[in-house]
Amino acid sequence: MDVVAGLAAWPGAALIRQSGTAYLFVNAAHILGIGLLVGAILPLDLRLLGFFRTAPLAAIGDFLSRAAAFGLALALTTGFWLFTVKPAEYLANDAFLWKLGLLALAMVNIGLQHAGGFRKALAAGEVTAAIRIRAAASTMLWLGALLAGRWIGFL
Repeated sequence: MDVVAGLAAWPGAALIRQSGTAYLFVNAAHILGIGLLVGAILPLDLRLLGFFRTAPLAAIGDFLSRAAAFGLALALTTGFWLFTVKPAEYLANDAFLWKLGLLALAMVNIGLQHAGGFRKALAAGEVTAAIRIRAAASTMLWLGALLAGRWIGFL
């Protein structure tokens, strides 16, 4: 619990607890990160699953992958910052714990996808069954994390 109290006492947490404007900007940046992540990863996953075959994978794959990575970095950074406002409450929230679990699984899936020669496959436009399976898992995990994140406010 000392770590949780320390997070809540962090000056960044105090700033967004005391300033509606600061909270507004951090929250908006979090939403932007989520939008970039989901807005890039879903089209890429769908293309990997065989939809939108007219879009050349070699042309869009690297861009969408990098846009999703930027969105993920922004969402994780701002999400952690928002978490520090009320860490004990979030850790007691089942939806938040589901979101953390789904995020962890989604990031493991990213690691597996990229370890499996993903960049080379994108450049060549070749999609293996393993890449398709991980794309399907990616779609489910990111949408699940998105839903769990929205669920947090209702518990």
